[in-house]
Amino acid sequence: MKRFLLMLLAAVIFLPLTACLAPQGDSPEEKRVAIQRMHNETLAQLYKQRPTAENVVSKAAGYAVFSNVNAQYLFLGGGGGYGVAVNQFSKQKTYMKMAQVGLGLGLGVQDVRVVFVFHSARALDGFINSGWEFGGQADAAAKARDKGIAVTGEISIDAETTMYTMSESGLMAKVNLAGTKYWKDDSLNY
Repeated sequence: MKRFLLMLLAAVIFLPLTACLAPQGDSPEEKRVAIQRMHNETLAQLYKQRPTAENVVSKAAGYAVFSNVNAQYLFLGGGGGYGVAVNQFSKQKTYMKMAQVGLGLGLGVQDVRVVFVFHSARALDGFINSGWEFGGQADAAAKARDKGIAVTGEISIDAETTMYTMSESGLMAKVNLAGTKYWKDDSLNY
């Protein structure tokens, strides 16, 4: 019975997220267009909220823009999403997916945009080909459309990578340890 309740709880938390975990569209081309739209809107939002970020991105070897939705219910959390990594030198785009699993204390659902800025080609290549991130998080957000508050954060992951996060919508309060995996979306890359 306990196992059944845990499975039911996981389904109630994570099944509503599945619609947000993939870009809109039926064909690969429609999905790439949806990702590009999210990319453009996210960068415009970042540059409006953090005007210095535009200069940082323009001077970088590359960057990646992701949309993800995550949920936390008591001690269990998770999420997923999609995005694109851009090599500034070759202009090559690599379409990617992401998934997250977390353990910690929290409650809520949150729609987040993340921009990674890679200051070296090595950091960009490592992200595209390995794409693993593991770390602790503390989030608080209460936002619906343009109303509410959310934190736009800037974090230096290491000397070669900077990450910006922005809450799009949702209500979330959590402190957790999360593992996040980023990988190439073979169905969208040529």
